[in-house]
Amino acid sequence: MEKEEYSIDKSSSNEISHYDDPTKVVEEKGITLGEAAAMYGDLGAAEEYGYVTRGLKSRHIQFIALGGTIGTGLFLGIGRAFTQAGPLSILMGYTFTGVAVYAMMMSLGELATWLPLPGAIPQFCARYVDGAMGFAVGWNNWYNSAITLCAEISAAALVIQYWNGAQDINVAAWISLIIVLVVCLNIFAVSIYGEAEFVFASIKILTIVGLIIFAFIIDLGGGPTRDRLGFRYWNDPGAMKAYKGTGATGRFLGFFSVLVNAAFSYGGVEMVAVAAGEAENPRHNIPKAVRRVFWRILFFYVLGSLAIGVLIPYNEPRLLGAIEDGAPGGAASPWVIAVYRAGVPVLPSIINAVILTSATSSANAFLYTGSRYMGVPYSCIIVTASISLLTYMSCSSGAAEVFQWFQNLVTIANLFTWMSVSIAYIRFHAALKAQGVDRNTLVFKSPFQPYTAYFSLCFFAMITLFNGFYVFGPFDVNGFVTAYVGIPIYFALYTFWKVFKRTKFVKSHEADIYTGKAALDAADAHWPPRIARNWVERVWFWIA
Repeated sequence: MEKEEYSIDKSSSNEISHYDDPTKVVEEKGITLGEAAAMYGDLGAAEEYGYVTRGLKSRHIQFIALGGTIGTGLFLGIGRAFTQAGPLSILMGYTFTGVAVYAMMMSLGELATWLPLPGAIPQFCARYVDGAMGFAVGWNNWYNSAITLCAEISAAALVIQYWNGAQDINVAAWISLIIVLVVCLNIFAVSIYGEAEFVFASIKILTIVGLIIFAFIIDLGGGPTRDRLGFRYWNDPGAMKAYKGTGATGRFLGFFSVLVNAAFSYGGVEMVAVAAGEAENPRHNIPKAVRRVFWRILFFYVLGSLAIGVLIPYNEPRLLGAIEDGAPGGAASPWVIAVYRAGVPVLPSIINAVILTSATSSANAFLYTGSRYMGVPYSCIIVTASISLLTYMSCSSGAAEVFQWFQNLVTIANLFTWMSVSIAYIRFHAALKAQGVDRNTLVFKSPFQPYTAYFSLCFFAMITLFNGFYVFGPFDVNGFVTAYVGIPIYFALYTFWKVFKRTKFVKSHEADIYTGKAALDAADAHWPPRIARNWVERVWFWIA
């Protein structure tokens, strides 16, 4: 229930204002302190400990949603899936996974718009499901962010080696440089992080749009060779490739392997909810950002996978060799191979530069996310960044191999985060009903609930259970550990907190759906409206 009173030590204050009304706190002390008092239940504690500032502007949030965590999965990781499964399988795999991710994001959007809080997902799970789930998903998300940070830095170190001269420099130097860069971008005000992500995301969005247009032109015969490709490679060598089997079974397993790969590529899409706690005017900007995820999935992932499938065959020798040998740079990227085949010599360097930018941007975003799950102080950034030191394993095992390890490790963590969001929404939906809240009054109401949440939960649970199918024939111990170690980690965290704190499953009529909401409602009136003065601003306000 809503806190009835905010206390303050009258002996140390000459103020006579009463702080039993969140609206008064917001008006007299400001939005930040008003929200802090609502969460702490005590104005004195709010003034002592502080709270996050809402320094992320609308354009920051929109571009974080569109391209903030697009990293190496779309540029590098998709190449392995393509060679294993074929063009039709990656198109279907990224589409099906995209539908499930969008369903999850609809649920998360409703949760985050009702209460746009810092560290949102663990709080939702603790309030609506069980305190033990909040603890488990919080540390799971931190671990996920920290390991993904390693994966992206490892990929960036791999890409840098594409250029002549860089291969002669020890990879540890590049890793150190990238770690220092992303720490510096996070250690200062959140607006600095927002500006960096705005620039990084803009580069990625423009590049992907350019590559899709390039694919369309080349496919229709507009390249230097004037060769019209059409769907040639869907006929020879074929639309679907058998993987770990033959015939229909092998083709199905190839398709299923793409679902697992796509889960890594879509990882971090929930970051917009983490940013909600530091976003200006969150009740306006978060729903807008969540809806933009649909276009991100459609244009970047679905059309991107289709473009790859028409440009090169899945048995392309250079792509297979680059993946097998762990070749430096973007040699293992199907985009780079497609550019080489099209006879456009200048583009490979540009694409490699963008892949490097994407990896650095994604590392920056996941350091931000991981530190926010721990808290905001500098120590949280330093602790999260310290996990990136694992990336130095690239110096002995090779960046390509280490990147593959990290990719396998974080996929299961992504899936547990998304399942936790779905479960939290199902319980939130029940709590609204039990406490007499009409969903038609919500600022953002996601469609077809709670069935949308049940669908995403079942889809991600299926991938979680079978994501390591390839390790059983013959049995691969290392592969089994990386594919499934996330499951016991999550349940160990849940069990520990369940036993240690003796938490109980939250009943719908007792779920805390109000703490902090009154202050957020009061703050809504204080955000200035954005009024376009001309058609240019109208277009820009629509975009960002």
